[in-house]
Amino acid sequence: MTIRGKFTGLDDAGRAAVTAAGGMGYIEGGTFTHDASVSAFTFRCQVPAGPDDGEDEAALGAMAALDAHGHPYEILHLAVTDMRQIKIRRKGRGA
Repeated sequence: MTIRGKFTGLDDAGRAAVTAAGGMGYIEGGTFTHDASVSAFTFRCQVPAGPDDGEDEAALGAMAALDAHGHPYEILHLAVTDMRQIKIRRKGRGA
């Protein structure tokens, strides 16, 4: 899951916490990338999915992970990539 948004009323301690949780990886706890003023952000997280889970369940899981950080925010965009749907094409599989 990728959530783009903006912080609303983030204080200095919140800015420091967001900076500490920075990164590019998709982990269950989530990572932030942000602009220089730490007002706009991208939050990336991995949401474990059951066999019948869809985008709605993933979005709820991602928002719960974002809420766990405790910072006031406004969501601008959500994007879901279902890793179960990705096919890996291998080069040069010989006999």
